[in-house]
Amino acid sequence: MDYRLLNDFSEIDPHTWNDLLSESVSDTPFLRYEYQHAWWEHLGGGEWKDAKLVLVTAHENGKLIGIAPLFLAEYESQPALLLNGSIEISDYLDVIVRAEDHARFISGLLDFLASTLTDSWSRLDWYNLPDNSPTLAALEVESAKRGWTHLEEVYRPTPRIALNGDFEEYLSRVEKKQRHEIRRKMRRVAESGRARFHIVPKDADIEPEIETFFQLMIQDPNKALFLKDVMRDQFITTVRAAHQYGYLWLAFLEVDGVKAAASLNFDYKGKLWGYNSGVSRDYMELSPGWVLMAYVIQWCCENGRYEFDFMRGDEEYKYRFGGVNRFVMRVRVGR
Repeated sequence: MDYRLLNDFSEIDPHTWNDLLSESVSDTPFLRYEYQHAWWEHLGGGEWKDAKLVLVTAHENGKLIGIAPLFLAEYESQPALLLNGSIEISDYLDVIVRAEDHARFISGLLDFLASTLTDSWSRLDWYNLPDNSPTLAALEVESAKRGWTHLEEVYRPTPRIALNGDFEEYLSRVEKKQRHEIRRKMRRVAESGRARFHIVPKDADIEPEIETFFQLMIQDPNKALFLKDVMRDQFITTVRAAHQYGYLWLAFLEVDGVKAAASLNFDYKGKLWGYNSGVSRDYMELSPGWVLMAYVIQWCCENGRYEFDFMRGDEEYKYRFGGVNRFVMRVRVGR
C-alpha cells in the first residue's frame, strides 16, 4: 500500500471518504468526513490547544484502501498519537477501512507512523474504539510483533436498546415497575391534552431550532458549564453538517405550545444515536424529558429502527429504559 501523510482535510475528497466509510469496519456518524472536519476545525470544542493533524491515507492501484484520522499532541506528559475526535464529544472512533483490508492496513500504518514521524511520538492512545472493532485485536497482534507495550481497558459503557418494531414488546422487556411508570406518564400527558410530540422536518430552517435546543440544554447546570463559546461553535457546526447531509433527528415535546423538552439524535444506518437532550424546569409535573424519551423509542419501533443507542455514559435513566451495556475501549501502544 502507498501511505500518504496529508496536511489538511482539503486534500481528500469528502465523497470518497464517506464512500469508504460506508463499507468500513466501523461506520458511525463520528467518522464521517463532515464530522471529522468540523471537529478538527474547533479541536473538540477547545479540548486540545496544541495539536498537529496526522491524516494518513493508504492507496493501492489508485484505489483508496484506508484512512487513519489522527493528531499528535502532548498527552499525559508524553507525545501521543490520538484518533481525531478524541476524547469527550465523539462517542465512537476508529480507523476507516474495509474488513478484508483491515489487518494489513493496521500493520502498514504502524510501520509508516514509526518511519515517517520517527521520534516525534512515543505511543498511540486511542479512545472510544467500539468493543467489537477488529482494531483492538490488530493492535494487540502488531504490538507483540514489534515488542511494543500494549494495554487495553474498558473506557465507558454505551447502553443500547434492541428493537424489533413492536413498542409493546419493547416495554415487556423493561423492568415491571419502570414499565408501569413509562405507561403512566405517557397516559397522563395524552389525557392532559396539553402536549405535542414534534419532529423537526428535514427541510426546516435549523437555526432557530438549534437555538431553542441550546436554551433547553443549558437548564442543566452541568451542561451549561460544558457549553462554553468554543464548544457551542463546535456543536453548531456539527449539527448543521448532520442537517445538511440528512441524518440529523431533532424532536421536541411541546407543552401548552411551548417547547419543554428536546432530543437531538443522529438517524444513521438504521438506528437512532442519542447525542444530547434538554429539558425545561417549568413543566416537571408532566415529566417532559421522560415522556419524550418514551416517544422517541416508540417512533423508532414504528419506523423500523433496529436500535436506540444511548451512547457513552452510565446515567441511571438509560438502564431504567432498558439499556443493555456495550462498551468503548481505550488502547495504549507504547514504542
